Amino acid sequence: MTDSFKVVKDIISFRNQVREVARPNQFQVELQFPDAFANKNDLANKSTFLVKGANLPASTLGTVELPYRGRVLKIAGDRTFEPWTVTVINDESFELRSAFEQWSESINFRRENASDFGEAASYQTDAIVRQLARTGGIPKSYKFFGVYPVNVSAIDLAWDSNDAAEEYTVEFAVQYWEPEGSTIDTYNSVEDN
Repeated sequence: MTDSFKVVKDIISFRNQVREVARPNQFQVELQFPDAFANKNDLANKSTFLVKGANLPASTLGTVELPYRGRVLKIAGDRTFEPWTVTVINDESFELRSAFEQWSESINFRRENASDFGEAASYQTDAIVRQLARTGGIPKSYKFFGVYPVNVSAIDLAWDSNDAAEEYTVEFAVQYWEPEGSTIDTYNSVEDN
């Protein structure tokens, strides 16, 4: 143990180290819609108000295990990105819900195995989730690349659901995400050169 290690014994010392904490209800989501939507800017703006739940992203770094004489050497494998889910409040216009349904339908028709989109880039878009500070700043944000809806959930209806707003979830497939303003931008793809 080093001499510089100190045990915090009182609440004021703890307060001085912690300062302010991030709050899970201080966030904003901005969903972008494909260019095929004439009102895509209005939909993106509406999403910042009607997305009432989301999460900061997760990813998993896989492990490759190599057996060697009774031991296992673990080395880093490939990174995978979990689906990203948002919870949306449904207003009476059904504008966002209809947009999600149309987006999904255009990717793969309900009645036949066909699509309105000729290439993946035309139906995949980006999204941003921003953690907001109580002082008005944005201490952290994440940008999701190549997202598209894979599940638009049901909306439960019931005669005894009083004083409640309809809501539903949308699950997005994610190609990858990055923290905004990341300093790790030194890798260029083939297209960038």
